[in-house]
Amino acid sequence: MKNVGYTFGPGTARYSRHNYSGGGQRAMKTTKSKVARMVLLIGLAALLAASCGKKVTRVDTRSDIDLSGRWNDGDSRRVADAMIEDVLSFPWIEDFRAAHNNEKPIVIAYGVKNRTAEHINTQLFMNDLRRAFIRSGRVRVVADRDQRADIRDERAEQQTGLTEEPAAIGKELGANYVLTGVLNDTRDREGDEAVIFYQADMDLIDVETSEVIWTNTKKIKKFIERDSVTY
Repeated sequence: MKNVGYTFGPGTARYSRHNYSGGGQRAMKTTKSKVARMVLLIGLAALLAASCGKKVTRVDTRSDIDLSGRWNDGDSRRVADAMIEDVLSFPWIEDFRAAHNNEKPIVIAYGVKNRTAEHINTQLFMNDLRRAFIRSGRVRVVADRDQRADIRDERAEQQTGLTEEPAAIGKELGANYVLTGVLNDTRDREGDEAVIFYQADMDLIDVETSEVIWTNTKKIKKFIERDSVTY
């Protein structure tokens, strides 16, 4: 659109049209706007790239970091600590040594059955228990369940009638006691809140009599709140 100007001379009412070209000004404004948008887009891209980066931090192995609320290494450690302290304080070790000319009892860490809704490596706290037995110097430990499987494979052609009963396995491998257990859970959820309850039950079984000479339970309960807004 053209701009129109009016000029009035002395004693004469006259006017003239003056054309003002705004094309150069408009082009300059458009260029500046494009540059500003480009700068903004580059800044946003840089910000997104920075937010998508990965950061890894080494932390104390005994620190509690709960991301999902499911079973984790902290729960495994709590079970192991509770069971180790209790099983080594029970009188079964002294009773056995008194009845067997001061010999150390032999234990096999048979394993813990996972009956929860999660995939849990129960071997973690079983290994802690086995290690505690050995380091106490009061108990001898024979091959665990996985090691026993390898041994059984090697014997398969020579032996028959083998059973998966813990006491029988312990007796087969020369153990006096079998350490075994089970891990269960229950879950309750309403909206964005959930409660998960875990219970680890462990038994120490005499391979000769199948008597449970020690038992203990460790319970863990978690309350989980989730944001209602998800991304």
